[in-house]
Amino acid sequence: MGTRQRKIRKPQPKKPAESKTVAEIIRELKGNTAAADSGGYREQSLKIHGLICAKCGREFDFKNRNLLTVHHKDGNRLNNPINGSNWENLCVYCHEDEHSRGLLGDYLKGKG
Repeated sequence: MGTRQRKIRKPQPKKPAESKTVAEIIRELKGNTAAADSGGYREQSLKIHGLICAKCGREFDFKNRNLLTVHHKDGNRLNNPINGSNWENLCVYCHEDEHSRGLLGDYLKGKG
């Protein structure tokens, strides 16, 4: 008896029912929030909360505003409500401290 060889085909990706442009797909993936449409959530947060670090109180001006970052309170960088309720402006030092606290806590508890 001879053995029959089967030809194995790679699964082909399914074509979408409707044809979208690359720009439309990217816009859809990013989400069409008003904050994103008005120049990005960083600029929106700086307008709403001002050029001051919410943690240490350091004030910034136009020259050093690049040291001021936007922290997402819930940790989800895609959650950008137009009213800024998920944002707080932190200087780079306080922002680093905020994100390293969990790592230090895990290390001290023996998880890291």
